[in-house]
Amino acid sequence: MKAYIYGADGAAIADIAKPAPKGTQVLVKVHACSLNRADLGMAKGHAHGSAGGVGTVLGMEWAGEVAALGPDAMGVKVGDRIMGSGAAAFAEYTLADHGRLFRTPSNMNFEEAATLPVALATMHNAVVTVGGLQAGQSVLIQGASSGVGLMAMQIAKLKGASLVVGSSTDATRRARLKEFGADLAIDSADPGWVDEVLKATNGEGVDLIVDQVSGKVANQNLAATRIKGRIVNVGRLGGTHADFNFDLHAARRINYIGVTFRTRTIEEIREIFDAVKKDIWAAVESRKLQLPIDKVFKFDDIGAAFAHMHANKHLGKIVVTL
Repeated sequence: MKAYIYGADGAAIADIAKPAPKGTQVLVKVHACSLNRADLGMAKGHAHGSAGGVGTVLGMEWAGEVAALGPDAMGVKVGDRIMGSGAAAFAEYTLADHGRLFRTPSNMNFEEAATLPVALATMHNAVVTVGGLQAGQSVLIQGASSGVGLMAMQIAKLKGASLVVGSSTDATRRARLKEFGADLAIDSADPGWVDEVLKATNGEGVDLIVDQVSGKVANQNLAATRIKGRIVNVGRLGGTHADFNFDLHAARRINYIGVTFRTRTIEEIREIFDAVKKDIWAAVESRKLQLPIDKVFKFDDIGAAFAHMHANKHLGKIVVTL
């Protein structure tokens, strides 16, 4: 089968053996897959959790059909239309744990379905489960113009947030954040953004920040969070190291929580997928929660898809079809 693999000379399409499902694994015939930021690093040989390096089949999320089942796989049957996340997504066939799947709604095509698994799982966990957002509370999504950021704002609105603030350093993308639930769009590269947030919250700060930037905005986040508020550290696009004002953190009594899928067990990931299904799946089926597709590429042009993401001018998901 064809797969997009990181090799000694970089990432390229190659022919490899089709995998066989074991245990609770499901073999998926992939029809579409989408790119995520972590894919850029892995295409350069960087590790992402336990995955990465020479010989790695790249990719993290996909949509397709069940082709075969491992002996312990439950909940789906051959031929079911599904979407999910896991390693080695950029291939004609991939393997996934049976608890890391969503059923693709009948009103959704494979390209649309491929945009959703990572964003739904990541941001329902960050906004609702870990972030504890309650109806009537305010939330700031740092890095809101990414696919997961756009989903975070929509989930916050769905759960009854009174104020949704989204950040983007790109003026064009920032101007479109209100289409996806932002009541206020800010430029996190502008030193005055904290004052904008404080003004919008009567000087108190937001109840919750879901941070995909970190680094240079860490102390500004502390200043923009209300006393006894929460910050959930999801991503570090702005840097993994920076100065941190421990005194301000303590004075505002902020609950600062880090999350990642890289160190979660499969049991924990299954719980996250189950929570999405129980809490917000009706909104997925009704298309209330959805992501825009920026551009679709054929699998043979997957290198161009990576170049498009690297240019960082897109809004929404970059999809590859097989």
